[in-house]
Amino acid sequence: MGPYWENLMNVHVPANRALAERLRREIQGEVLFDRFSRGRYATDASIYQIEPVGVVVPKTDEDVRAALEIARESGVTVLPRGGGTSQSGQTVGRSLVIDYSKYLNRLVELDPEAGTCVVEPGIVLDELNRQLKATGWWFPVDVSTASRATLGGMTGNNSCGTRSLRYGIMRDNVLAIDALLPDGTPARFAEIDPSDLGGCDAEALFRRLIALGQREAAHIAQAFPEVSRRVGGYLIDALVPGNKPLNLATLLVGSEGTLALSRRIAVKLARQPKNKALGICHFPRFRQAMEAAQHIVKLGPVAVEVVDRTLIELARDIAMFRPVMDTYVRGEPDALLLTEFAEDDQAENLRRLDRLEELMGDLGHPDSVVKVADAAGQKAVWGVRASGLNIMMSMKSEGKPVSFIEDCAVPLENLADYTERLTAVFEKYGTRGTWYAHASVGCLHVRPVLNLKLEKDANTMRAIAEEAFALVKEYKGAHSGEHGDGLVRSEFHEMMYGRKTVELFEEVKDTFDPTGLMNPGKIVRSPRMNDRTLFRYKPGYHVPEFETVLDWSAYPGAGKGFQGAVEMCNNNGECRKLDGSVMCPSYRVTRNERDVTRGRANTLRLAISGQLGPGALASDEMLETVKLCVSCKACRRECPTGVDMARMKIEVLAAAAKRRGVSFRDRLIAYLPRYAPYAARLAPLMNARNVIPGAAWLTERLIGFAAKRKLPRWTMRPFSASAHKRGGARGESRPQGQTVGEVALFADTFNTYFEPENLHAAIEVLERLGYRVHVLEPVGGGRPVCCGRTFLSAGLADEARAEVKRLLAAVKPFTERGVPIVGLEPSCLLSLRDEIPALFPGEEAAKAAECAWLFEEFLAREIDAGRLAGPIARSSGHLLLHGHCHQKSFNAMPAVTKVLSQVEGLTVDVVQSSCCGMAGAFGYAAETYDISMAMGELSLLPAVRKAEADCAIAADGFSCRHQIKDGTGRQARHVALVLRDVLAASEG
Repeated sequence: MGPYWENLMNVHVPANRALAERLRREIQGEVLFDRFSRGRYATDASIYQIEPVGVVVPKTDEDVRAALEIARESGVTVLPRGGGTSQSGQTVGRSLVIDYSKYLNRLVELDPEAGTCVVEPGIVLDELNRQLKATGWWFPVDVSTASRATLGGMTGNNSCGTRSLRYGIMRDNVLAIDALLPDGTPARFAEIDPSDLGGCDAEALFRRLIALGQREAAHIAQAFPEVSRRVGGYLIDALVPGNKPLNLATLLVGSEGTLALSRRIAVKLARQPKNKALGICHFPRFRQAMEAAQHIVKLGPVAVEVVDRTLIELARDIAMFRPVMDTYVRGEPDALLLTEFAEDDQAENLRRLDRLEELMGDLGHPDSVVKVADAAGQKAVWGVRASGLNIMMSMKSEGKPVSFIEDCAVPLENLADYTERLTAVFEKYGTRGTWYAHASVGCLHVRPVLNLKLEKDANTMRAIAEEAFALVKEYKGAHSGEHGDGLVRSEFHEMMYGRKTVELFEEVKDTFDPTGLMNPGKIVRSPRMNDRTLFRYKPGYHVPEFETVLDWSAYPGAGKGFQGAVEMCNNNGECRKLDGSVMCPSYRVTRNERDVTRGRANTLRLAISGQLGPGALASDEMLETVKLCVSCKACRRECPTGVDMARMKIEVLAAAAKRRGVSFRDRLIAYLPRYAPYAARLAPLMNARNVIPGAAWLTERLIGFAAKRKLPRWTMRPFSASAHKRGGARGESRPQGQTVGEVALFADTFNTYFEPENLHAAIEVLERLGYRVHVLEPVGGGRPVCCGRTFLSAGLADEARAEVKRLLAAVKPFTERGVPIVGLEPSCLLSLRDEIPALFPGEEAAKAAECAWLFEEFLAREIDAGRLAGPIARSSGHLLLHGHCHQKSFNAMPAVTKVLSQVEGLTVDVVQSSCCGMAGAFGYAAETYDISMAMGELSLLPAVRKAEADCAIAADGFSCRHQIKDGTGRQARHVALVLRDVLAASEG
């Protein structure tokens, strides 16, 4: 194994079995002490990795109290955790992790009269605001990680948000905290009268804190810089409130779980803004943007956010952001300032946009403001800004933008000089920085590009930090301005605030926590920030070469680049979002860290680097980790760093298949395209399982197909390419009238043998619209061509490659002439663009990918090219449309709605849904049936049930249609069938 792995094994400490057993006996929640689970909780969004003692996922408040007591009695430290998105290392440590996010996430109490609410620590900010939406209130500390950041984490971090210029930061919005002290004492931290403390549970603690404030008032008054974005250290200035009430809750804000455990948090709400307007200011030079910020804030905006050239260029290279950039960014600016006004009167917002335009002209930048008054446009632009961190991390090189000085905040009048001088520091050390975020308050997020696998770059990080903080101190700014202290900034408190102030921080810590139980090493008595033994990439980190079945050459590292692809995950947790987008369906159901893209990517990284023991990539634990990944490919599109877990899962399945073989059920599924021609001849026998009493139960016991699920019905009259040649779908083999063009139809296995009417309908539609239709046939005859996906789903890469070879041979005569390859089943057709080039790299696969179009994509292309004029038909019907996951991943849904919009009078509503839950064979397996149905119940199945009886249901995915049928009793149809019927009716 070599010396590195021997050292690594020494670092790894076996799970504390006695502690785990006692926790399992005494709490209701989940207790995770296995090595894979501890590995998943060893990282957050920072550069650090420290394996915890174990993990508790409490179900109740009593579970938290019990876990604290058991840990204290066992001599184990405790670390509270929310979304695990901390960028400074606050939520990693050799402790017992308490994960609040799965169960302790309720809105407990709402007072709409007072504009306040009480929440549990695990509630996610976006979820809280969704629940508040109907009330007219919202919680306005709008951090960019709002889709996964918990209120407990935001409180512990003293988070700030984009619009702090108007609404303040967490310390300004937390009213009270009900907490557990390290010794188990419950205490309420809120506004208090220092002269009236009698009878409270923590009276002695409160008196000592008040005495500290009185004793050190003079020092505290001059200890900190006067900038709004100062979150470093303990907020001991709250103990010297002056003429304001004394609120001890403020002392817990920003304490990073080092003082107490939160149970309930009372927060102040704000009225939802009625109107907004956005001005996008363009600058040819970055310094000019920095100089302008101090003038723009005088116009009264709620936010002024900078986006630099690097982020602009990276966003333009990301498919989901490219349309936004093309619409709202003019030319090649060096920087943008996103300036938002949010007065209730929209006319006033528009007047301020006009004044912004005038100001920009006065500053020498006429005609440089793009005005965005519509809500949809503003949401799209802010979506790019909110993803700024992840967009920057999308660099595929070994070097990545590293977070360690990005929290620095300086007075606005010094911002331009500070950024220019800091850029010179980067150049001195041979690197560059990326800039974005809060120009309105002088807190710019800047990340120098470094490779922390290298000792020299780790040393460079420290050198840059020391010089940057010296600059900040010179400008009387704050070195910790938003993302907290954690492991990366805590050691610099003495440099920034002086020894006396740090001694006061230590006194606060010891007053609360004399035994050092709570999250040690953060804020006080911290390790060196560049101690590489604490890094994610520790000294000697190495991934040995290993065999992969796909091509990953777009990335660096071992396994043909697989290492680099896995390491793209920066742990920022975008995959934990719960909104109306697609990623990540299994996590939305289970809320387990194991089942989110981040958790799977972390496990893969630990496995291939040997940190989970030998053979981990092909292990049963690794299979369990990817078991609920439904290969929806949402992460491929929605993860801003492009972590494609569906493709990565293929490598796990292939490694596992090589190690232990493939089960009978998986073989049945994998080899379906090869035995389908014979099974179709025995259709009545094959379909008997669904109707003979007891047969479904027997197949579940013997094979593993869920008895509650009906299997697809085989047809005795499968689609035939040769029959199409003889007479076509309607007895005609050629379009009537002038031929517009030609296409080659890819008749996939599922539509061929289970729903051939969809293929017939597609041919009829294409021919009616004037296209000559060829059907792909295997070279030399034999069974129909196949994309190989069923083999990939079982890890049988060699078999899949054989199928792909046949398919590429069949398409070659058409791709050489540029004839479009059109398919109906999204997962099959889109394999030509995705898995097939990775499985069979080369010019042949690349050409096929260029020519591959889904049915509606092809028609939409023809509409855009002017070769197909609308309306193509008329209908007075109503259609509810569900998109297949791969259609969403490849942004193909706009094509579907565009084509349907060519049917005059047809009303189309699109279901805002994630995966339907069937996901190929996933929904048919007994062990995943319940999860499958739960995925469907997230949004799709309820939406179908709510649809009127005369509303047609459309879904292009074979699996989607079956899930809808099983879950609602409603019959969904392919869009090809819908178009055939409306065309026929219109012509009739």
